[in-house]
Amino acid sequence: MNLEGQTLSRADIAKPAGQPVTLRDCSLEGADLSRLDLAGWAFERCDLRTAKFSGARLEGASFTSCRGAASDFGAADLADAVFVSCDFNNASFWRSGLVSASFTGCKLTGVDFSEARQFNIAFEETLLINARMPSFSFHKMVLRRVDLGQADLRKCDFRVVVFEGCSLREANLTDSRFEGADLRGADLGGLRLMDAKPFRGATISREQAALLLGELGLVVR
Repeated sequence: MNLEGQTLSRADIAKPAGQPVTLRDCSLEGADLSRLDLAGWAFERCDLRTAKFSGARLEGASFTSCRGAASDFGAADLADAVFVSCDFNNASFWRSGLVSASFTGCKLTGVDFSEARQFNIAFEETLLINARMPSFSFHKMVLRRVDLGQADLRKCDFRVVVFEGCSLREANLTDSRFEGADLRGADLGGLRLMDAKPFRGATISREQAALLLGELGLVVR
């Protein structure tokens, strides 16, 4: 079933319950879709700004080129969900289930991933500037062109992570772990030598080492 170019309410969405639906160019701005079963639904170029998906079933759902600023996915089940070229700035994924979810080419500035249940999640070419991700596990991920600048990354697990064209500029990395990580493809701007302890066991480039040691007046040749 397909719905296209419509402004939809909770009642409209609840009608086709039990079967996956594709929504194209639809507006759900401000709609309360909490606790609905939307597993396998596809959202294409939809307006989801301030929509409420809290507690909804969204396993295997796909979101393509959607606008969802300040939307609420709190405690939603997003296992295997796919987000491509979406703008979800300042959205909340608090306590959501993100097992095997993926985000590609997305804008997630200011997003709240606090207490999310996640495993095997993927980020690529995605902005996570100012995101709240304390205790998030990136273990063994390959992060490509992911901007985590100024993000809250306290107590995160970055062990054995490979950074390719990424940024950790001015991120809060207190008590995070980087053993075995390859940081040569990460922008560490704003990092001071006194803050470098979490990077113990990680690999950095000669240029990155020179920037850190430059604070002490040392020159690396």
